Amino acid sequence: MELFRLANAKYIQDLSGTGARLYGGRWNSVGTPAIYLASSKSLAVLEVLVHLNPALFPDDFCMASFEVPDDSFTTLSLEKLPADWKNNQEQLLKRFGDEFIRQNEYLGLKVPSAIVDDEYNYILNPNHPYMGKVNLKLVKPFVFDNRLV
Repeated sequence: MELFRLANAKYIQDLSGTGARLYGGRWNSVGTPAIYLASSKSLAVLEVLVHLNPALFPDDFCMASFEVPDDSFTTLSLEKLPADWKNNQEQLLKRFGDEFIRQNEYLGLKVPSAIVDDEYNYILNPNHPYMGKVNLKLVKPFVFDNRLV
């Protein structure tokens, strides 16, 4: 399966989960390493865009595509989430992700995007033995279109 990541060029190939461990994310607490990937390039852009100041678009970002083995994923379905999961359940979502990483049973957790209904992000466990099977396919410089402001 091909998954995508948009990040600062300095960190685009870093699959240690350090950024998420240091700062936390929607699906992990500070202290828990995780790697966030998207199911499409456009979703990867949107997931980054919601955290950026549009007036300060960075000029040092890259888009990467990764080939990820799809036989070690589990899915967190919407049915397991409360109705207000997109806005009011930050600690619950972090617990889901932290527990997924702690159990170390699967390489990846497929989670719904909070931005686009019926789209998905993938949380990879950098401690899982299958991380060695994750292959970087392509890295390209990425320039944000000014019309996104």
